[in-house]
Amino acid sequence: MTEKAKNPLIKANEQFYLRIPIKTHVLSKDDNIIEAVEKYATPILQEGDIVFVSEKATAITQGRAIKLVDIRPRFLATFLSKYVKKVSYGIGLGMPETMEMAFREVGTLRILLAAVVSVIGKLFGRSGDFYRIAGRKVAMIDGPTPYTLPPYNQYVVLGPENPEKVASAIANQINAVCAIVDINDVGREVIAVSNNSLLTKEEIADILKDNPLGQGSQQTPIGIIRFLEAEQAAALTQESAV
Repeated sequence: MTEKAKNPLIKANEQFYLRIPIKTHVLSKDDNIIEAVEKYATPILQEGDIVFVSEKATAITQGRAIKLVDIRPRFLATFLSKYVKKVSYGIGLGMPETMEMAFREVGTLRILLAAVVSVIGKLFGRSGDFYRIAGRKVAMIDGPTPYTLPPYNQYVVLGPENPEKVASAIANQINAVCAIVDINDVGREVIAVSNNSLLTKEEIADILKDNPLGQGSQQTPIGIIRFLEAEQAAALTQESAV
């Protein structure tokens, strides 16, 4: 899947920002996300930069990627997954394996309650109740898609554990602000940000709203946000146009 390159420059919050994707090797459970960020981001890091890391990469290095062949869905998982609305941008809980992991993450009772409330909500024309009840851990469960980077096109990836702690540890190690983000082509959320940030989660999410890391085979799970003066932004725009 070939994806159109994103403009590295964006104006948000009345300021200009440069977003720099950073390519890495294919991260695995054998990697340490703090060491990976230090290795790949530090050489180009400047004072005032914000480092952002994908929640998926964070979770993978925590061993929270599970092979599809190792997941044995229960009957309820297979049954409920049939009623999940299919969308073009991801699997969500629309396959037995991802639904099974939702059961394991938060428990049978909570998933069943979420399903019941969701059905009632739809009768009144309301959507989103399932994930409101099931919680963020369930919403972050990621199934394989055609554009998922191998070998993770054969895995279910859960949300990261203790993202606030991870963001703080990275920030302390590299002496810069760090955010853990869940960004794709249809939505964005900053899950955690270190407490040395001058920007809010919402402001960082707005800067990343067009998903500058991409979600295909770019192999760029880390990025840098860099503040630019208007003159710098103009010069960079002119340079790229030449």
